[in-house]
Amino acid sequence: MDRDFLIDLFADFGPVTIRPMFSGFGISVDGTNFAMALRAGLYFRADEQTIPQFESEGSTPFQYQTSTRSVTVGSYWQLPARLFDEPEELTQWARAALAAAQRAALRKRPRTRKQAKAGSNKAAATKVAAKNKNSAKAAGKRNSSKKKSSS
Repeated sequence: MDRDFLIDLFADFGPVTIRPMFSGFGISVDGTNFAMALRAGLYFRADEQTIPQFESEGSTPFQYQTSTRSVTVGSYWQLPARLFDEPEELTQWARAALAAAQRAALRKRPRTRKQAKAGSNKAAATKVAAKNKNSAKAAGKRNSSKKKSSS
């Protein structure tokens, strides 16, 4: 699939941003990625609300192979081939995919800078406490061995 084909495919849906991604393209609206066009096909974002629709069409989730295993990405499902000839229905599926991507973004809200700093301060404090605890244990062992040797 090339960029021009994707622009035509999403014409009824509305303006989309198409950017290079892996071996194909990522398709987004207002910074929210809701589809991937790869050599293996077109995949739409899916969640618990939309996966049954993909399953009823016989679609499968996106999969790729590493050198050691096969990885399944359950949040992207292959668009049924029949929809390439059904622009109105494809538009409905694209809207549902965008909604699924927006729901996922809400669940995965980025931490604010203040929260991130507090988290890193907490991690640093935990490391310091562990180091101090280990130092105290080591000092205690040195003191007890000195007492034994002086007796």
